[in-house]
Formats: sequence, C-alpha cells, structure tokens
Amino acid sequence: MVIAVIADIVGSRRLEDRASAQRVLDEAIARVEEDLPLATQPLTPTVGDEQQAVYARLGDALTSLLMLQLALPDGISFRFGIGVGAIRAIDSANGDLSDGPGWYAARDAIETVHAREQRAVPRMRTWIVGAPGQDEVMEPVIAASNAYLLTRDELVGAMSGRERRLTYGRLIGTPQADLARAEGITQPSVSKSLRSAGAAALIDGVAQLRGMVA
Repeated sequence: MVIAVIADIVGSRRLEDRASAQRVLDEAIARVEEDLPLATQPLTPTVGDEQQAVYARLGDALTSLLMLQLALPDGISFRFGIGVGAIRAIDSANGDLSDGPGWYAARDAIETVHAREQRAVPRMRTWIVGAPGQDEVMEPVIAASNAYLLTRDELVGAMSGRERRLTYGRLIGTPQADLARAEGITQPSVSKSLRSAGAAALIDGVAQLRGMVA
C-alpha cells in the first residue's frame, strides 16, 4: 500500500503575490519535514497550483498534513486529496513519471473536497479515497479517518494564527513555557489558548489514527 497525496492552493487565483505565497509554502513544507520527516517524497510542485507527495503509511500522511495545515499563516492554505493504492514509475524522455490507481484515487479525493467545501462544509480541506481492491480492513479505516478529518478540518479552520502555532508546537513536543516565550505571553495563556482551540483532541486523534494504521 502506498499513500499518494495531491495538494492544491486554496484561492490561488486571488493571491496578490503568487510567487511570495509559493515561498511561504515551500518554507512550511521544509519545516514540517525537518521537524518530523515522514514523507517518502515530500510535497513537490508539479503544475499550476498543484503539488504531489508520497507516504508509506496513511497515519504518516495524516500527521504530516496536519502539521502543514498548522504551520501555514493566515491567508494561505492547501486542499489535500489522499489516495490509497499502488503507484508506479514510468520512464519518459522528459524524466520519470508516476502513475497508477493511487494517483487516480487522490484525484477523486481532491475533487470531493472541492465539491463539498463549496456546499455544506466550507472548512473541509482533506479527504481520502481508496483505489479499487482495498482489503476489508482498509475500507473501515478510511471511513473512520474521513470522519476524523471532517472534524479536524473544522477545528483547524476555526483557529487563529497563534492557536495554530501553539498547537504545532505541542504536536512536536515543545514545552508550553518555551511556546509562551516565543509568543510573548504567559504559560497560563498558552494553556488557555490550547484548551479553547481543541488542540489536545487534534493531537490525540492523529496519534490514535497513526497507531491504528501504522
């Protein structure tokens, strides 16, 4: 099993400075990979506003993409389509290409995000689709993970920039006292912000899923 991820930039055509936004995205991706390197192939720009990544395990992808959501500043965000299935390299005169049912599933997943965020779930950012032929264990895992993702995206989407930074810090194990110094606030204020943002639920949820689908 391989986890293929397609990401695109939310509202890319409305960004005033697309090149500057891309630098912010590149820096956030590099930071996530430095803090917790989980990707077989980290998110890499392909064409237009899209990027692609590959992970060995679904739990790793869910953790890494949450970190990226938290690392990005206000005004810049990704949608993620996650495909569970095989991928294969194809030789080409223009370089190696990657194809296969995992990528087709990831494309279906990101199209689901586009469709649903325009209707009833405006903060939806992530969805998983399994390629045909998944075993009887993976199907309920994908269903449970999608239920978690709906709630996760709602929580992250409601966070302020500071709440995302604090949650990111706790996810990678930074002590609250260090986070307080970095933000110029007190440790009790950090604790209060984390509680009101639902940070513990996010962190515990992804840890549970990562263990279940490792």
